[in-house]
Amino acid sequence: MPEIVQLFATCLVDSLFPEVGEATMEVVESAGYTVSFAADQTCCGQPAFNAGYWEEARRMAQHTIDVMSGTIGPIVIPSGSCTAMIRHSYKELFGDDPIWLPRARELAARIYELSEFLVDVAGVVDPGGSFHGMLAYHPSCHLARGLGVQKQPLALLRAVPGAQVTPLEQECCGFGGIFAVDHPEISAEMLERRLCAIEECGAEAVVGADVSCLMHMEGALRKSGSPVRCAHLAQVLAGRGIGLR
Repeated sequence: MPEIVQLFATCLVDSLFPEVGEATMEVVESAGYTVSFAADQTCCGQPAFNAGYWEEARRMAQHTIDVMSGTIGPIVIPSGSCTAMIRHSYKELFGDDPIWLPRARELAARIYELSEFLVDVAGVVDPGGSFHGMLAYHPSCHLARGLGVQKQPLALLRAVPGAQVTPLEQECCGFGGIFAVDHPEISAEMLERRLCAIEECGAEAVVGADVSCLMHMEGALRKSGSPVRCAHLAQVLAGRGIGLR
């Protein structure tokens, strides 16, 4: 029987981009696993944590720990930011809690970002999918800096038949969760720098591992009339086409 893998979908995927969750399941299943989904999962607590509402974040983290601790197998997340939250920030939230800190550590040991799991655990070298043209890869901040996951997404994309891959510089798109709300002018300037880099590289699409960044960039691309669209890594690997719907 194939090993069971848990999908932690994340809020944005569940609420706005369910096709990314479906694509994640397809890609993990094609690697030889059975995907399970805990229906009681909710937000990991990152927005509250980043905004300084740690008590609220702790309650959401405790719920996540309770729900996911009742499952078996590795936990795969199609998001670098949510993976970093559970792997690193939970231990900060419960740093002096003798009950919840050990549980947070146990959960952290089971957590993997999607590309990290496919390359480092499943050993995937031929991920499937197809794209004929130029893809720009956007390395999101939490994924590249917080987790140190940099080579894995590129390795998967470069194995996609027909794809030419150009990695963008490791620079924030300006979203940053509530940062874009609290500092809209700075966020807009950072986004403009990213859009210029996308235009200069001549890519037909932008691929990343966090739908938050992709949503931020695609909204601006559409507003400007650009034909360039964004897609999550899982969508490309599953052959689901380009564009957030």
